[in-house]
Amino acid sequence: MHQLRWHALLQQWVVVTTARQNRPQMPANWCPFDPGSGKVPDHYDVYLYPNYFPAFSSDADPFDPEAQSGLFSETGPRGACDVVLYSPEHTLPPSKLTVANWLKIVDLWTERTRHYQGDPNIALVAVFENSGEAVGVTMPHPHGQIYAMPFISPTVEKELASTQRYAESHDGACLFCDLLKGELANKARIVAENADFVAFVPFAARFPAELAIYSRRHLRTLPELTERECSNLAEIISIVRKKYDNLYGFLLPLMMAVKQGPLKPADSLYHFHIQFLPLQRSANKLKFLATIETGYGTFLADTAPEEMAENLRKSEPVTQPYSGS
Repeated sequence: MHQLRWHALLQQWVVVTTARQNRPQMPANWCPFDPGSGKVPDHYDVYLYPNYFPAFSSDADPFDPEAQSGLFSETGPRGACDVVLYSPEHTLPPSKLTVANWLKIVDLWTERTRHYQGDPNIALVAVFENSGEAVGVTMPHPHGQIYAMPFISPTVEKELASTQRYAESHDGACLFCDLLKGELANKARIVAENADFVAFVPFAARFPAELAIYSRRHLRTLPELTERECSNLAEIISIVRKKYDNLYGFLLPLMMAVKQGPLKPADSLYHFHIQFLPLQRSANKLKFLATIETGYGTFLADTAPEEMAENLRKSEPVTQPYSGS
């Protein structure tokens, strides 16, 4: 079964994709992403790999939310899912990638976003990474993913609504830009910055060691980045990943969401940014999203953002084998 079902209470689409039950679980002695597997070139650095268990695919039924109405609506999940292989080295952690390597990854994200801009079926390009067994990864080789979705995801929809309301009451100002100005003025939660990007722990961080990277310039999508901005984005991602894996002396389980504005409509007030959502609340304790977070949507923050920002600023290098995304 492969379809979208409408959740009438939450007003959002749920992807029902039963084929994903068959995806491999942490293969021990063989990895399709390794050179020599017969699935990838014998030599590569960053590589676009097909997702064999996609949530969205080009051969699925088209997305047509108006085709049905009522409490039990369903439609097709037409779209696409890509896998981005960060490196041919099976055990190389993202924190050990060079800035040049991260730049190739940023360029591939940008290339795929530009590709999907021409597809009338795609409304949002979601770039992300899951890293660490605590997040539920099924393939240990360092990689991320790109979902080309036929609708705007609920979180992005909510952020869009917030930016619109803020602009209407603040003479067209960007909510993201003003949040960044406030963080820069406060300074206590800034972790790293360069000419084009600022990494900080948000004032109301929900996850332990949560961190955001905002572009200083107001822009919506990856293809709008200049050559210099792409290089500086690669640099600050590299810095953040090193700090995370230095924080407790081991590779931090986390989720990374590269968030850009929707392709349709293309005139929103969205602001390009990256969210890092780690699950480690201390050196020996995980943060579990239990009933109050998952069932009620209210997060309990176990760490103070200002203290966590200070800890991230001061984190020192450490070397560990990789067991991530």
